Amino acid sequence: MKKKILATFIIIGAFVGGYSINSIAVSNTAPEYKIAVVDIATIIKNSKEINALKLEQEKQMQNMQSTINKAREEISKEKDPTKIAQLEEKYRNQINKEKLALDESYNKKLTAIDDKIKTAVVEKARSMHYNMVLPKNTVLFGGDDITEQVAKIIQ
Repeated sequence: MKKKILATFIIIGAFVGGYSINSIAVSNTAPEYKIAVVDIATIIKNSKEINALKLEQEKQMQNMQSTINKAREEISKEKDPTKIAQLEEKYRNQINKEKLALDESYNKKLTAIDDKIKTAVVEKARSMHYNMVLPKNTVLFGGDDITEQVAKIIQ
């Protein structure tokens, strides 16, 4: 009987000892996370596509401004109030259509560029075995900066 009790205590002691050692070993190891940061503002500033899109947008806004100036000039020459109202309505509709088309085109192109940037960040992070990528402006400390590597892909 004493041998059974002694064997039971030895087995229980072995389980407790093994569990304690395992808990200590697990609690002292840091998780294997690699975190990267990306400065999106720098990538956007250096992007040739974004700069080209801005120039295109400015040209189209200048074209719209010339349409507005033409409308003002034509309306100011007219003396008949009904014709003035018709011209105002005509140009208002034309300008609204142009503005809507301009906004839709700009948003589609901007979304495509944004998707390209996100894809480049994900691809670079995966190739460098990062678990997480955060915007640089939200991180106070830590993380490897991969902005330059992503910027090379985007250009």
